[in-house]
Amino acid sequence: VELTNRERARAGLPALSRDPLLTTAARAHSADMVARDFYAHTAPDGSKPWDRAAAAGSRCRTVGENIACGQRSAAEVVRGWMNSPGHRANILKPEFTHIGVGFAGGGRAGTYWTQLFGG
Repeated sequence: VELTNRERARAGLPALSRDPLLTTAARAHSADMVARDFYAHTAPDGSKPWDRAAAAGSRCRTVGENIACGQRSAAEVVRGWMNSPGHRANILKPEFTHIGVGFAGGGRAGTYWTQLFGG
């Protein structure tokens, strides 16, 4: 979260607040990607980021998600996201005010990371 907020500060945007409901959903998605051996925003059951946020109890109207796998550190993940136009857009989207982050180790890639944004 700190690394993401550092990037937002560089862009003149306010920091994102940690959201426990988005965190629950992000952690669950990372663990699900390990358990069911997939890497995607849409889970095998068809659920999408906004579905997972709502299932966790979030009332955010706008939801976005970044995922990554295989990286060994949060710094490496955020660097990669900032070099990807779509992921960078999520990090720097002014409408997002809250964030939840999830990580799970294991599976084919070794590490699975999820950022779930809400606004």
